[in-house]
Amino acid sequence: MAIKKKVSSKIQKMHAQKLFILDTNVLVHDPHALESFEGVLVGIPLPVLEELDRFKHEGTDRGRNSREAIRFLDGLRQIGSLRDGVVLKNKATVRILFPPTVEKGIMPVLDGRATNDNDILLIAYAYEKNGFAVVFISKDLNARVKADSLGVATQDYQKESISSEDFYHGWTRMAIAANDLRASVPSALLAMTKELVPNQFVLLESNNNPHNYRVFRYLGNKKFKPVTDTQMRWPLKARNPEQAMALDLLTDPSIELVCLFGPAGTGKTFLALLAGLYKVLVDQEYEKMLVARPVIPLGRDIGYLPGTLEEKLYSWMLPIYDNVQFIAHATKIEQHVQHVEHDHRKDKQRNKKRHKEITSSQDYRPEVTLDELIKKNKISLEPITYMRGRSIPYQYIFVDEVQNLTPHEVKTLITRVGQGSKIVLAGDPYQIDSPYLDFPSNGLVNTSERFKGQEIFGSVFLKTSERSQLSELASKLL
Repeated sequence: MAIKKKVSSKIQKMHAQKLFILDTNVLVHDPHALESFEGVLVGIPLPVLEELDRFKHEGTDRGRNSREAIRFLDGLRQIGSLRDGVVLKNKATVRILFPPTVEKGIMPVLDGRATNDNDILLIAYAYEKNGFAVVFISKDLNARVKADSLGVATQDYQKESISSEDFYHGWTRMAIAANDLRASVPSALLAMTKELVPNQFVLLESNNNPHNYRVFRYLGNKKFKPVTDTQMRWPLKARNPEQAMALDLLTDPSIELVCLFGPAGTGKTFLALLAGLYKVLVDQEYEKMLVARPVIPLGRDIGYLPGTLEEKLYSWMLPIYDNVQFIAHATKIEQHVQHVEHDHRKDKQRNKKRHKEITSSQDYRPEVTLDELIKKNKISLEPITYMRGRSIPYQYIFVDEVQNLTPHEVKTLITRVGQGSKIVLAGDPYQIDSPYLDFPSNGLVNTSERFKGQEIFGSVFLKTSERSQLSELASKLL
């Protein structure tokens, strides 16, 4: 008899109405998340509205998304009653959920504290006990663990699922016979064209010797470009095939958007700065380089740092200072700064002669600092907060640590890019400091996936650490 009752309760649960209950962080992550659930019942617990109301005053992306989510819900009021349920265009029904009474059983006590998080979970538990097949949707790992312990089914919110193994790396590897490597365009490349997208790289290696290799970039229409060491006047070059791919994209003016991925020490920041300085000071393709980083700290944020905005930015931009100092020391960059300052109105012959004098002179100082480049208006360091609403023409724009930005924030940055500018996004999607982002939802991965295949876009995943053996071991072991 007990067995029959157990089986019947399972059948009853299978036929129960499915109810997706959204946590606050889902709407903070995607204010239009309600439009992602087609033809089902979606519940918004009342404590979620209270949390959105608390966040809406913030000047952060969380505040902006909270306000947008509230406006979306307010718009639904014009259609019908949110208490009874409003039907969206995708046939989903949205309801505001109040704490119901539980017909059977006693409500559990979650660590004795009446927090919004616990109230949301208890509402999900109560609807589960009242006959609904509840699925609790949250981006909070601990909230999902709590829900599971209450017997409530739970899932992460992933509008577009991108695994950390299958995301677009920007290049692929193939082993072929050593003799085939000598061909101008090996036949193996032509056989791969259906699998490639424009500006995707192919690393061809010898079957028996991986150090014998060639790199090609697919240009579309069955055309390939051999990738060799980028020709620079400076004594710096790529240390591995991935860096060669990155420099090929960074120095190509036809590629207006570049994404660089990779763990610490792979050279993302260094390569982006190297290419930017070269294009500004030597090739003079851009008027200046703009460098920005998100203010998502590992510890206390920029507001706690002492001093003025410039002094705070100095502390925040130390990785940029370190890399520019290394480049300046290695390249004797001062000669190029002097050349850029030369009067451009003079004829080409005199300009060429002057450049020759500067290059051969031994009187220039061997190094120039980042502060001097800033004073000469060749580099500007700016917090991302102040880039909204701007239009930035004829500049090389480099944004570091983009894994800590939302897709909306990255969209805001890219739409600031004006005529004749190039933007480079770099970051490590495996090290995300923002509590509301994960691997598939951060702005860097999202942008790369959406732009994949566009002729003005290229992406490279750098996996080989060049910083030190200790740095590489730390990335693997810690």
